[in-house]
Amino acid sequence: MSLHHLSRVLLLFPILAAAAEPAPPASQPVLFEIAGRISPEAQRQTIEQLVGFGTRHTLSDTRSATRGIGAARRWVQSRFEAIARDCNGCLTVVTPSQTVSGERIPAPVAIVDVVAIQPGSSDPDRVIVISGHLDSRVSDVMNARSDAPGANDDGSGVAAVLETARVLSHYRFAATLVYAALSGEEQGLYGGKVLADYAQAQHWQVEADLNNDIIGNSHGGNGSIDNTVVRIFSEGTKSGESLDDAKYRRYHGGEVDSPSRNLARMMATLAERYLPDLRVRMVYRTDRYGRGGDQVPMLEAGFPAIRVTEGHEDYRHQHQDVRNEAGVRYGDTIDGIDFRYLTRVTALDALGMAQLASAPRPPGGVTIDGAVSYDTHIKWNAVPDAARYRVWWRDTTAPQWQYSRDVAGTDTELVLRDVVIDDWFFGVSAISADGFESPIVFPGAAGSF
Repeated sequence: MSLHHLSRVLLLFPILAAAAEPAPPASQPVLFEIAGRISPEAQRQTIEQLVGFGTRHTLSDTRSATRGIGAARRWVQSRFEAIARDCNGCLTVVTPSQTVSGERIPAPVAIVDVVAIQPGSSDPDRVIVISGHLDSRVSDVMNARSDAPGANDDGSGVAAVLETARVLSHYRFAATLVYAALSGEEQGLYGGKVLADYAQAQHWQVEADLNNDIIGNSHGGNGSIDNTVVRIFSEGTKSGESLDDAKYRRYHGGEVDSPSRNLARMMATLAERYLPDLRVRMVYRTDRYGRGGDQVPMLEAGFPAIRVTEGHEDYRHQHQDVRNEAGVRYGDTIDGIDFRYLTRVTALDALGMAQLASAPRPPGGVTIDGAVSYDTHIKWNAVPDAARYRVWWRDTTAPQWQYSRDVAGTDTELVLRDVVIDDWFFGVSAISADGFESPIVFPGAAGSF
């Protein structure tokens, strides 16, 4: 190697070495506090109450005070109202609905969601949603009469929604938080559609929907036992991507950098930093193979959304009549819930909601330039309340962002010297004065929030 080339290598090495070991972001004490306030006993009481309604099938009784979907919806509404009283009226409870019919709904029926809204203090139009579905089912999806306890599918998700509301209602956030118990999921994802339509009608700028569905079991049906892993599913490319945007993405990248995918990365980082006994397994799919959840209608409406699901499912306890066959127990009953595990997954939800609602908006207008150059030039639009920005880059095959450099809040561009645009993926996040960081935004339409 010539002296000239050796000197260039020695000059480059300090730049990349320093980038490869950025100062770790400071932990937020309030997030440790929030995680510690999630109560397994409160979640047990919620699931016991939901199971006690016998069935919560979408087509079940709506008039009874003790059985069916109507009684369950009214109870959830009463819980939100009680939480609102405890926080001096910080929540507004609404019940958006639509009358629908379809393949699994032969006669028109009202699909009613129960939603609590906690307005943001300084950026109320920006909305962070947590959701779970209230309805349940047995083996025959049309059977609205038999007991369908729905303890895990999706009593666990509703318990996470209510517990997150109980805890976070005692804090104040810049953005608006929305807690949603949805109906009609098992009959065709109708509750998610009702929520998406309501969000659009209210002109919500939904930054994230954390949909929780089947999050309370740590024992897989194949014998696996693991209370340390939760899966987060996220779409790779946007559901509403245009043909022109798809053409640009196929050439320049972005298949693994939708806003939903970068939400999943953020959740994985939060678990690593604040929940040492829980690890996020990111799954690069919108949902489990051939299956779906209420995050799908939100994605179709153009809102970033992820699905949170336990690491190992037991299919004997999903969509099954309650019974015992040859010593094998079937049915979604409460004894299949691991409440310590459910508490940790719910803590991750609460951390995600608090982080997103405390941070500035994700930057818009992110672009990169640097063809036929040894440097990469990154630009973005200014974000209100951003004290600084963080420019990220990673190897194109790396699952997580690797390197970063901070930029003052007065700047909206950065030139990365000797970082060749051809070899890396890039992104930008916004950071508040107190250190809360937005999700990272990939350049162009593929990654925009």
